[in-house]
Amino acid sequence: MQLPNHLSIKDGHLNSGTHDLVDLAAKFGTPLYVTNEDQILDNYVRYESALSSWYPHVRLLFAAKANGNLAVIRALARAGAGADVFSSGELNLALRAGMKPDRLLFNGSSKTVADLRLAVETGVRVSVDSLDELHQLSKVASDLKKTISIAFRVNPALEVPTHPKIATGLATTKFGIPAAEILSAYQAALDAPYVVPVGMHCHIGSQILDVEPFARAAAVMAKVAGEVTDIGVDLEFLDIGGGLGVPYHRETDVAPTPEEYAAAVMPVFLEGIEKAGISPEFWVEPGRWLVAESTVLLTRVNSVKRAYKTFANVDAGFNLLIRPAMYDSWHEVIMANKADMPGKEQVTIAGPICETGDIIAADRLLPVPETGDLIAVLDTGAYGFAMSSQYNGRPRSPEIMVKGDRAEVIRRGETIDDLCSTMAIPSWQQE
Repeated sequence: MQLPNHLSIKDGHLNSGTHDLVDLAAKFGTPLYVTNEDQILDNYVRYESALSSWYPHVRLLFAAKANGNLAVIRALARAGAGADVFSSGELNLALRAGMKPDRLLFNGSSKTVADLRLAVETGVRVSVDSLDELHQLSKVASDLKKTISIAFRVNPALEVPTHPKIATGLATTKFGIPAAEILSAYQAALDAPYVVPVGMHCHIGSQILDVEPFARAAAVMAKVAGEVTDIGVDLEFLDIGGGLGVPYHRETDVAPTPEEYAAAVMPVFLEGIEKAGISPEFWVEPGRWLVAESTVLLTRVNSVKRAYKTFANVDAGFNLLIRPAMYDSWHEVIMANKADMPGKEQVTIAGPICETGDIIAADRLLPVPETGDLIAVLDTGAYGFAMSSQYNGRPRSPEIMVKGDRAEVIRRGETIDDLCSTMAIPSWQQE
């Protein structure tokens, strides 16, 4: 198996950079998320360089939904990234991490009036998802007497090869305004007080392993941009979203590189804006590609049961990594304390949650498992902790970050007290 760049095997143990993961698990406990900052920054530089080699006016917005840890967002902010945020919470996280409002895009199909007010007050650009939202935003901006810059999210009605739950550019999806109706939306924005349309946005889906759909999306966006320009809109940016996939199944998946993505998308984009006579910035929203492979989830074997099959029962379940249960997703697993030993037994990694579907990895050829072994679940930096829960009354695990020879906690583990901290006993139960 080809490991992510930050992982290696030394003296039989799996390492992240200079850190022995077995030692980190002993020090910080399990379950444990371990993120390598150097890997994130290397990925960011590679992605940005691939695009800017074609066109100098490029901006990368990290899809904050992929990983909302402040340390992760701050690392990317210090490298020059902005962020695509999908809630007031993500907006505040990005600001606290050091990102400037003009490097953020507030996305979302169901924003509240409070969300819109926060956007106007902070001065972030808003990706407007409907005419109703435009009218609400215009009223908020008028009440505050502050101008707000917007884009509209275009629904390009494109079929893409990914899981249907993460295909966001279909004609039937809840996201965006149909391309055929977008001109009237921009005209409405031009007529709205305190609203200035400056951009256009789309997003076709996530975990896409083919660059051709991105090129088609760029073609749709460039065409619509020309039409919008003709009615008097001065477009400062075109944002074609994220979605570039990663090779979770490292033995069979073939994932496009940023260079291949750029080679497919940028010529279409450049031809389109030349026809339109415009030179907007090119925005893109990578999330998974930047952070997925940077992180491993370490989980300890509580017991081994040989029944219908061999189960290694571990201390992390879909409360910490829901992707296998929700999407039938594949994550490679390695026995971190026996990383150089050959596979001898078909093993199913089962979590502690009271659900039959709490399986992290089924039927993997691993060294013979024993109680106390340490399993590393790879490529968990995107939609791992970000989608975690306290289901079954299980406190969430700590997260640590490594960089060079340093390893520090970036989120403490929760306690039982944390489970109850937002709860209250009603008065009638105290009588």
